[in-house]
Amino acid sequence: MTNRGFIAGLVAGAIVSFSLFAVEREAAGQGGDRLPRNEVQRGLAIAPVRLNVRGLNRKFVALGSYIVNGQGGCNDCHTNPSYAKGGSPFEGQPERINTTNYLAGGQQFGPVVSRNITPNPQGLPAGLNFQEFLRLMRTGRDRSGELLQVMPWPVYGKMTDQDLRHVWEYLRAIPPAEPGA
Repeated sequence: MTNRGFIAGLVAGAIVSFSLFAVEREAAGQGGDRLPRNEVQRGLAIAPVRLNVRGLNRKFVALGSYIVNGQGGCNDCHTNPSYAKGGSPFEGQPERINTTNYLAGGQQFGPVVSRNITPNPQGLPAGLNFQEFLRLMRTGRDRSGELLQVMPWPVYGKMTDQDLRHVWEYLRAIPPAEPGA
């Protein structure tokens, strides 16, 4: 083999390797985040409210919607009432989420009332930046040190940081709301 042949083989191998690396990185998403396409599409399809993704990572918001609306059941506790009139699947009706009070809290659980987790005027869910949200979900303690009751934070706290980031991003994209009666 000549030097030219050897060098051409090295160059061709490098091009193939780089191309495979680029394709793998593209499939994984920026920063190596694996965002399953079906879950992203499904998350967008099942969001019950209009999302404001301006300035946010659309894929993160979509995957957060998939977690919140397709897996987490957050609506059941954080929306009061959970379903719009005539839209309760528990009464055999076609599901219609209460979009007016969506995730605004107000559900009574004995002496505990679920919290409003919609964004505040600064766009922070429940007024929490991501580090505060992460700490709350991991420890169950809010800013004041109060331990969350009823909220199954031990379960959600087992989620990956990335999953919790997706949830937080989704909550940033939903409209602010007030608790229902």
